Amino acid sequence: MSYAAVEDVQSGMLKEMSEREQEICEVLLERAGRLIDAYNAEADEDIKKDVSCGMVSRAIGADDISGVPMGATQGSMSALGYSQSWTFSNGTVGELYLSKQEKKLLGLGNRIGSYSPVEGLVYDTGNNNTAGQSG
Repeated sequence: MSYAAVEDVQSGMLKEMSEREQEICEVLLERAGRLIDAYNAEADEDIKKDVSCGMVSRAIGADDISGVPMGATQGSMSALGYSQSWTFSNGTVGELYLSKQEKKLLGLGNRIGSYSPVEGLVYDTGNNNTAGQSG
């Protein structure tokens, strides 16, 4: 299920999408919708739309104007030596992922608590003996 249209993504980008990018955008919007539903299908529709647009614009690469890849947190360029180096905070251009802010918007903030499946592997709950030992 898609929560946004190609036009919604285009309106937030700094460049015009080519026809091929628009086709890719449609596919990515469908994938983004499935990913969002996997995290929180009950989230508000407007939030899902905003999150979808952010995910897809990152994946397509929204800013060709500056020459800096979208999502880069650090970078360096050289001139006549032809060198570029970039560091990305989360995924890279082309990947669909939820940022920390988007996860919070979907209601997936920091939650306190823990679960350890190890106890189920270590203890035999039938006779309170350690697993692997005979009683």
